Amino acid sequence: MWLSTIAFTVCFAVWTIFAIIGVQIKRELGLSETQFGLLVGTPILTGSLIRLLLGIWSDQYGGRMVFTITMLSAAVMTALLTQAYDYPTFLLAALGVGLAGGSFSVGVAYVAKWFPKEKQGTALGIFGAGNVGAAVTKFAAPVIMVAYGWKTVALIWAAALLVMAVVFFVMTKDDPDLARRRAIGAKPEPLSAMMEPLKNIQVWRFSLYYFFVFGAFVALALWLPRYLIGVYGLDIVTAGMVGAAYSIPASIFRAYGGHLSDKFGARRIMYWTFGVSVVCTFILSYPPTQYVVQGIRGPMTFSMSMGLIGFMITTFTLGFFMSLGKAAVYKHIPVYYPDRVGAVGGVVGLVGGLGGFVLPIAFGALNDLTGVWQSCFWLLFLIVAVALVWMHVSILRMEREAAEPAGLHQNLPELPEMQPIHTPAQKGALSAKGPIQDWRPEDKVFWEGPGRAIARRNLWISVPCLLLSFAVWMVWSVVVAKLPSVGFAFTTEQLFWLASLPGLSGATLRIAYSFMPAMFGGRLWTTLATWSLLIPALGMGFAVQDPATPYWIFLLLALLCGFGGGNFASSMANISFFFPKSEKGNALAINAGLGNLGVSVVQFVVPLAITAGVFGWLGGAPQTATVGGVTSTLWLQNAGFVFVPFIIASAFAAWFGMNDIASMKASFADQAVIFRRTHNWIMCWLYTGTFGSFIGFSAAFPLLSRILYPEVNALKYAFLGPLVGALSRAVAGKPCDRIGGGRITFWVFIAMSLGVMGILYAIGMKGDPTSFPVFFASFLFLFAATGVGNASTFQMIPAIMRKEVARLEPGLTGAERVKQSDKESAAIIGFTSAIAAYGAFFIPKSFGTSIAMTGGPETALYSFLGFYVSCVLATWWFYTRRGGLLHDVERGGHTAPAVSPAQ
Repeated sequence: MWLSTIAFTVCFAVWTIFAIIGVQIKRELGLSETQFGLLVGTPILTGSLIRLLLGIWSDQYGGRMVFTITMLSAAVMTALLTQAYDYPTFLLAALGVGLAGGSFSVGVAYVAKWFPKEKQGTALGIFGAGNVGAAVTKFAAPVIMVAYGWKTVALIWAAALLVMAVVFFVMTKDDPDLARRRAIGAKPEPLSAMMEPLKNIQVWRFSLYYFFVFGAFVALALWLPRYLIGVYGLDIVTAGMVGAAYSIPASIFRAYGGHLSDKFGARRIMYWTFGVSVVCTFILSYPPTQYVVQGIRGPMTFSMSMGLIGFMITTFTLGFFMSLGKAAVYKHIPVYYPDRVGAVGGVVGLVGGLGGFVLPIAFGALNDLTGVWQSCFWLLFLIVAVALVWMHVSILRMEREAAEPAGLHQNLPELPEMQPIHTPAQKGALSAKGPIQDWRPEDKVFWEGPGRAIARRNLWISVPCLLLSFAVWMVWSVVVAKLPSVGFAFTTEQLFWLASLPGLSGATLRIAYSFMPAMFGGRLWTTLATWSLLIPALGMGFAVQDPATPYWIFLLLALLCGFGGGNFASSMANISFFFPKSEKGNALAINAGLGNLGVSVVQFVVPLAITAGVFGWLGGAPQTATVGGVTSTLWLQNAGFVFVPFIIASAFAAWFGMNDIASMKASFADQAVIFRRTHNWIMCWLYTGTFGSFIGFSAAFPLLSRILYPEVNALKYAFLGPLVGALSRAVAGKPCDRIGGGRITFWVFIAMSLGVMGILYAIGMKGDPTSFPVFFASFLFLFAATGVGNASTFQMIPAIMRKEVARLEPGLTGAERVKQSDKESAAIIGFTSAIAAYGAFFIPKSFGTSIAMTGGPETALYSFLGFYVSCVLATWWFYTRRGGLLHDVERGGHTAPAVSPAQ
């Protein structure tokens, strides 16, 4: 498979060579746009038409031999290209170069025979990722052509293909089907038998999907360099690089498309492909336009046009979804035609390849006819809109005509074109799996089987999403300390408000977010919540560039940063469903602890990111900062922009990699029972003491340090406190599962009380050289204690609810008690995190108010000390004393029984 993929990559690079060298040939021969389109499309014609015959030969004589001969022939024809001297001879040579494109149907037939049916989609997806050869040509060919001319490009590409042919033949074997036929002396099936499936009309209708997802991809891969030069005035090297931004995602993500078709169903993938493509081609279709509006005070003029960056983002998105669609189409072929993959794959590839031939010619003709560069996207919009409507109408008709309305998703094919040949052998083979219906983490056999792997995958995707949420939530804690130095005339009280408001909005949003995973599904909600982080990240990046930005804009952006704070509640509620009670504490500690690292990340990364123009001209102009008479250059906007690429990547990972659990679904009314649980409110109090302190001190420490110790650049040390707190939370999970969360929580609050006393002592000796070291060390000790307490309090909640549900709901069966306690635990975890998050508002605000009213932060610290003493008493009285709810559980006495779901 891997050698076939590499060979196909080289072939595809050769097949699209005219996308680059054609630009110089056009200039030398003085070709029109239509002639250029024909030249670029001619290799695509050959490669498309020959795919059917090569696919059949591969089924008859073996893919290894046919693939090698195809590469050798294409290498010779690519080398002979250098002998062409006028337009007709270039067209003739281009026909020969097109042989390289026929390798696709050979590779499909060859690779599919090495894998069982359940793995063929992934294997063919990986092989199809060889489309990235188009990007290889766009990256490398322009540089070589500028330095040495287009003939050198042709000779190097021919040599690479020749070497690949030899390596492939030497290092591969004949496929198992050919080896079996040779062993028994069977002759290849005749051509007529191979062509039999092509009589089925659905094969040709099905191929039309591929006309867009592959044919339009090839057409754009060939056309974009010319388009970019004409529209944006780029040179050939830059145009090739930018064109690769479309070709790469349209190729490499194909390897993932087969897996997604298995997981979510080909129908859903095709709807997403066509739906997003309609939007993207519509946006790309809009030409630069000048408007004149006759207003009250006279004509008003404005214009609309798409810049290069917007064009790149839109084409990247288009290419990504095209890659998914290509895999979804080809996933069907080995399922419905296991013995005719070469023939059927050949005709589907033929139709798709013809799109790569016809469309560039049509693009050139449209340019000549309309004089509008964007006319190529008019045609693509029309094609994909028709495909989407046709598919949707066909699916609706198929479902209406079905004799058995119940269970349609299981008994009908994913795509209506395949209905005439959809037999019991294919039922369910390609349909979406949907939410996980059977989830039994307490069952050891299930957990050691598929359960643990699924749970861990969801956990490790959740972690970066949560880390970025904390980073966006806490980014103001760093930015507000820099605003005065770049010209923003805000008072200390106003700055504390900016540092406090994300905590207020984040805590409020957590109340709602805690119920969302059970209502909408963890996968969907995690994806949406991660995408929402783009709003404050981009908004901040633009707002800080202008000192004239009104204060109310900053207040609004600070509130929007609360999107990040709200995500914690939904993330923890979601992950708690995946793990058994024995591992729940550790899983929640890892998710929350590594997620909490976002606070440390923002306080470490942002001070570095704002000192360099990491985004070039795209990131905007720098600001001049003056601190203590020293002037420096800052890019404060990078504090928001630096997280944007990671947010996008994490959102995609959440959508395509996470799972929903059917038993997790519950309405708000179902979850609202927690408001009647006494221990819900007690745990809110305790978790406010641990997490509320962690997040509040994280937000307040940079600004508090700057006010108390202006001579110390505390900002470069600020990340250490949240780092210590996050890491201590991550490692405390297993000890909490082993020792007991209640016992650890009791000692945590004693330690936190000592930490506050250390801070008060340091402030009292202000002016002494050791004051700041003691102040900083006390804060680090306090952060470490809060981290451990964050883990221990969350470990307590499932243990409490296992006992409480058994007491309060005696009529439930064992399985029902497990399900109910898990639902209530998840809701309580989310709700307590919501209440505790108000610490991100009250602690910075308390410091600000204390300083404003008394001139120092001591009053606020004494109030925190009193609160921690109350938490010590509450933990002891309700949970850890003899007779407390968790005393027997944590000291080896009677424990809540581990109930099998079968009970």
